[in-house]
Amino acid sequence: MSHIVYSKTYTTPRRPFEKERLDNELKLIGEFGLRNKREVWRVKYTLAKIRKAARELLTLEDKDPRRLFEGNAILRRLVRIGVLDENRMKLDYVLGLKTEDFLERRLQTQVFKLGLAKSIHHARVLIRQKHIRVRKQVVNIPSFIVRLDAQKHIDIAINSAYGSGREGRVKRKRMRAGTNVAADNDEDED
Repeated sequence: MSHIVYSKTYTTPRRPFEKERLDNELKLIGEFGLRNKREVWRVKYTLAKIRKAARELLTLEDKDPRRLFEGNAILRRLVRIGVLDENRMKLDYVLGLKTEDFLERRLQTQVFKLGLAKSIHHARVLIRQKHIRVRKQVVNIPSFIVRLDAQKHIDIAINSAYGSGREGRVKRKRMRAGTNVAADNDEDED
């Protein structure tokens, strides 16, 4: 039986009890409605990998074919997910990216910013309960990275109780109870 080898998705900090870092992480968790520190570390790890690639490419000559090809690929990808502005398409700007730039592009943050949810935590609940769609696809992953072209297509799911789908379980139950009470009152009057 062969084992599946997964790549790492996050790294734990070198110093576990650094006050400044702990405060900073807690602030991010509160601001973006994250579940735990691992969600912060995952984004930091993604950013670290991108920055490492950019740093390595910057050591090559300007006209190096590898730098041109891979550099453009990184820049295009970052612009497409909306982390980098189109007028800042240079490898130097990649090194200036912050964790917040990536957290800003999460579906959870976008749902809150669009006003579909009352709070950042409400946004997470709506996504997990399959009330949100991106284009025609229902997405229930709060950390889904929204591309720039898909941003306009975030909406309430078609078959959601918040949309035009049928009412939720509790509302249906209350309506049934309401009709039963009305029927009982009619019988009492006879």
